[in-house]
Amino acid sequence: MAKASTVSPAPALAPARATAVPRARAAAAGPHRSSLEKMIEILDLFEAEHRRWPPEVMMERLSCPRSTLYRHLRVLTNAGLVTSLPDIGYTLGPRIAELDYEMRSSDPLIVNGRPLLEALVQKVPGIGLLCRYYKNRVLCVHQEASSTSIHSGYERGRAMPLVIGATSRVILAHLRLSQLRQIYESQAHEFSRIGVEETFEDLQQSLRQIRKQGYCSSRGEVTPGVIGIAAPVFDAENTVIGSLTLTVAEAGINERRQRQIVEHVVFSANVLTNSLRQRGPHRAPSAEPDSSSHDGRLVPG
Repeated sequence: MAKASTVSPAPALAPARATAVPRARAAAAGPHRSSLEKMIEILDLFEAEHRRWPPEVMMERLSCPRSTLYRHLRVLTNAGLVTSLPDIGYTLGPRIAELDYEMRSSDPLIVNGRPLLEALVQKVPGIGLLCRYYKNRVLCVHQEASSTSIHSGYERGRAMPLVIGATSRVILAHLRLSQLRQIYESQAHEFSRIGVEETFEDLQQSLRQIRKQGYCSSRGEVTPGVIGIAAPVFDAENTVIGSLTLTVAEAGINERRQRQIVEHVVFSANVLTNSLRQRGPHRAPSAEPDSSSHDGRLVPG
């Protein structure tokens, strides 16, 4: 088996931030933005550091006239996507929670991946994660845990950057060259800050090794004291859409045990990929190897 791609622990990683997104989107779209685009910009304002927005601050951030802002806020409020609180401002509304429930009930990545994660964390005590590639960031959409001795920095619904961590880097390794270059150029300061790779060519070489071995492992990059082992998940068109990860306590994990965990993670991710590629009615994937194959693995593309 190829040597695991492991990066030294990096400084504490902050969630992916979207503070500049509405303003950047507004500048790119110019003055003739559609009403839908303007309402999306309002929703983009809500993030971990800014969960409540007074209308006056919204107007300044979005460069939006008062009458236009209140018209869009009325539409969003009627839809339940935002709600207003006296003396506080606007925050996300109850429709968001309703949509979250629908996503957990219908998203094939979650529906097909949940039983696989449940089986995985029963075999190997730890925290299992399903994450999606989303707007040049990684979003945890489901988590299963069988250990209370560790925690994961990838909390459900928390967007994380694509820079470090096995969960993110295994996705990065399977993006198109044009996507990878755009991410490298737009997040060059993040790559430089953590000292992962000095040049784009160095980054390509590192990701080529991850792609060849079919998984990525990291130690303490996102959460100190844990090992993260991740494998990519692909859709029916062989496009990487996310990753399946198992986080385990670093203590007591020797090379032989890590190889065993890698095999479990890669197998589970391949079964999930296979279930997403299948056509027709949904069938819950099996968490056990298929006796008709040698090791139950698929080779993407």
